[in-house]
Amino acid sequence: MPSGAGTGTNPLHNKKPKKQNKEVDEDDAAFKTKQQADKKAREELAKKAQGKGPMNTGNQGIKKSKK
Repeated sequence: MPSGAGTGTNPLHNKKPKKQNKEVDEDDAAFKTKQQADKKAREELAKKAQGKGPMNTGNQGIKKSKK
């Protein structure tokens, strides 16, 4: 057999169809911007909370009554 015969896949048949540009209305655009703002806020809070240690210090776990 010649080299390369029967190996791999045919690149002509593996192409993905081109992505269609879908129209974005105002509601979708507003939703996307709101999600981006929420993501930024979460990341800022995570940076702020980083390095402070555990939030529940002191008596941890289930408290048992002492009778």
